[in-house]
Amino acid sequence: MPRGATYRELFRIRGFPMLASSVLLARTANQMMQLTLVLFVLQRFHSAPLAGLTVFLGIMPGIVVSPIAGALLDRHGRVRLIIADYLVGALTLALIAGLDAAGRLTPAVLLPIVTVGSLTFSLSNSGARSLIPLIVPKRLWDRSSALDSIAYALTQGAGPALAGALTGWSGARAAMLATAALFLAAIIGIVRVAEPRMTGQPRPILSEAWSGLRYVLLWNRSLRGIAVMVSIMNLGWGILIIAVPVTVLQRLHGDPALIGALWAAFALASVPSALVFGRINTEGRERLVMGVCNLVAAVAVGVLALVMNLWILAAMMVLAGLSNGPFDVAMFSMRQRRTDPAWFGRAFAVSMALNWTGQPVGSALAGPLVGISLAATFAVASTVMVLGAALVPALIPVTEVGRIAPESARQSRRDRPVEESPSSAEQGAG
Repeated sequence: MPRGATYRELFRIRGFPMLASSVLLARTANQMMQLTLVLFVLQRFHSAPLAGLTVFLGIMPGIVVSPIAGALLDRHGRVRLIIADYLVGALTLALIAGLDAAGRLTPAVLLPIVTVGSLTFSLSNSGARSLIPLIVPKRLWDRSSALDSIAYALTQGAGPALAGALTGWSGARAAMLATAALFLAAIIGIVRVAEPRMTGQPRPILSEAWSGLRYVLLWNRSLRGIAVMVSIMNLGWGILIIAVPVTVLQRLHGDPALIGALWAAFALASVPSALVFGRINTEGRERLVMGVCNLVAAVAVGVLALVMNLWILAAMMVLAGLSNGPFDVAMFSMRQRRTDPAWFGRAFAVSMALNWTGQPVGSALAGPLVGISLAATFAVASTVMVLGAALVPALIPVTEVGRIAPESARQSRRDRPVEESPSSAEQGAG
């Protein structure tokens, strides 16, 4: 183990504790927002297809504009743009709750609000992830990836649990207002994080966005392979976002609190596995870890197509969660290692957006599928996850020969702001 490569050392890096606390609050809010909107639509409009469409529009527009978001992050810095997205999230939820309380909320009003609110999502999601390797030394990347996965798991657990409990106790409007308050609280931490030093002259914003898209899709085989594989996996998870609540409410006769508890069990199960794998150097073994973990998740979901009761559902959610921690550690670390540091903002924005593509599509498909058969819905989710596992060795190369951008990309690098390298960040943290 490299000297000082411990979790404790991470929190000695200037700015990291504040960034971590802010991200934890914001991700909890995002997880609450997603489930709260699903439960709100199911209870208010009694429509699974509308719930799926709401999830789709809450994510897909942000994916479409992600190249521009990445270019903005590299040009204007990350902290102020992350704050802007947190404000948009809070205002979106407050507006939906207010219109519903006034009796003026219809699907035709709800869907445009959700769509506009999604446009800035990449600013915070990609902005926070691309800040980590800029302020954390490379020798601590596996540790930071593990903590990133754990934080995501904790928020995946806490967010749905809070959303389900608040919806069950006080209604969806109260849950939305509580979520908006969390977004505002997240600003308090991130506003104190210093921007990495930037130099150089920016290129036109659309040119930067196009370059980021080309870097991921044409120049970096690893990022392209990760994007295809993870988007296929997320197609299955997008189906589950709708299928699990419908199963609990309609077949198991449960309540929103139970739905939140099941997603919490999934998320919290990934914490110990992420901690263990964070202590292991995954370099060179990322593909094996990702493939095996994908297959385990697919098996867990496949069982639900054959047998369905509360205990089986809970056990399979835990098993899928255990596989999620190591997958995240391996995938996050590979993405950091195989990306030119000068492209972190644009490449991460495009890569993460493409990774998410499958989830809104899966949720949109789940609405009609659950109307046909819940068993068939889980079978479809499992099948696409198996496909994702099978594609890992085919799509992701053993090494990334072209990690540094080709000459045209290097020219872009000279003409644009360049953040501190991880090595300089390490010197500053000493």
